[in-house]
Amino acid sequence: MTERAILPWADIELPDGLSARLYDGTGPFPDGDLDDVEVYVLPYDSGMEPVKLIDRLPSLKLVQSLSAGVEKLVPLVPAGVKLANGRGLHDLSVAEHALALIHASQRDLPRWFAQQATGSWEREHTRSLADSRVLLVGHGSIGQAIDRQLVAAEAVVTRVASTARPAERVHGVGELAALLPSADIVVLILPETPATTGLIGAAELAALPDGALVVNVGRGSAIDTAALTAETVAGRLRAALDVVDPEPLPSDHPLWTAPGVIVTPHIAGGSASFYPRAKRLVAEQLRRYAAGEEPLNVVG
Repeated sequence: MTERAILPWADIELPDGLSARLYDGTGPFPDGDLDDVEVYVLPYDSGMEPVKLIDRLPSLKLVQSLSAGVEKLVPLVPAGVKLANGRGLHDLSVAEHALALIHASQRDLPRWFAQQATGSWEREHTRSLADSRVLLVGHGSIGQAIDRQLVAAEAVVTRVASTARPAERVHGVGELAALLPSADIVVLILPETPATTGLIGAAELAALPDGALVVNVGRGSAIDTAALTAETVAGRLRAALDVVDPEPLPSDHPLWTAPGVIVTPHIAGGSASFYPRAKRLVAEQLRRYAAGEEPLNVVG
């Protein structure tokens, strides 16, 4: 049987008439004849090296990414080849991580962890997420998952998207300057586009009230890193960041040690819940492809 797909896992149920070879993003590319490969599922969280295999697949019809954001892939996929993203796979994982970062910051968990290491018992009341005014910037499927958890935590949520949706009580990004001064917490879940790059710069950060928390679980490029560093090193703002610019953050960067800053290494989307969901999506995409149906989540 001709191998018509390249998959990152071996335990995917294949439809009749479709066979596959394995490439998990580590080691060399698959060897042998690749001329008949029509579907390529990119390994998750393996950098840009696996993308180079696309150029060696002359019969390619579909590239399936397991990431929600595929901005860097779009110009690398040949004309006539469909690109599908992993929309929906990361919603709960990223939402959990975003809420964990917020709770850790609001309840000052790093302080208590440090005290635990020394056996110290010094007590103080902290901030809370309940009743905090949260500005949620980005209201796609992941943003909506974060929204649901914020509402469950009884935060006061103001929603912002690229385009206003008044019927859904969602503001447009053009209103951001007016909304920032009243935010206790700003949560960014944005793709990397020309419109979002540097969206939160020195002026926007300066508009936030003293002690506000900046949370980023989208793309690091949405925030001016130098401006955020200045505000946090000075102690005026706090930050909880799963994404930064650049990545990886240099080991001597001031953000690592700035007061009130938590940094995690771009891991929000990679929890245990992701992989079963990803495998179900890939199985469904293969079924649709073999049946001649339109794949889910086609970009563009």
